[in-house]
Amino acid sequence: MPERSPETDVIDFRAAEQLLAARDPRGAIRLLDPVITAHPENTAARLLRARAFFLAAQLRSAELEFQIVLEREPANAYAHFALARTLERANRTDEALRHFRLAAALDPRPDFVEAARFAPAGGTQGGNGDRGRGPSGDAAS
Repeated sequence: MPERSPETDVIDFRAAEQLLAARDPRGAIRLLDPVITAHPENTAARLLRARAFFLAAQLRSAELEFQIVLEREPANAYAHFALARTLERANRTDEALRHFRLAAALDPRPDFVEAARFAPAGGTQGGNGDRGRGPSGDAAS
């Protein structure tokens, strides 16, 4: 196997983004593994690999990657939201709700607030929220 270079890592990262967009999460994971081995501190690569794990239904691996991202960036609203989706998909709804609420508190985007099930200003507690959406923003399976 040829020696890796920073350029190779960038190319692999970008190719992994394309594979994920093309719904090939396992291909993306294969490209990201050596990038993360070479650059374990790279949060963007870890976040992308976490999304790929989620889409490949490797929920425990996705959870671990999202947790690593949050250890480094505790105010990363998207990572909280994506971790919540992962926990929700694993039927761990109480844990998921905690991260949905953290995401909404950090970034009050409508989809984060809806998923957090905060009561609307003049109404009652919300329903399902955006239950069918995954960390990629696509419909979860």
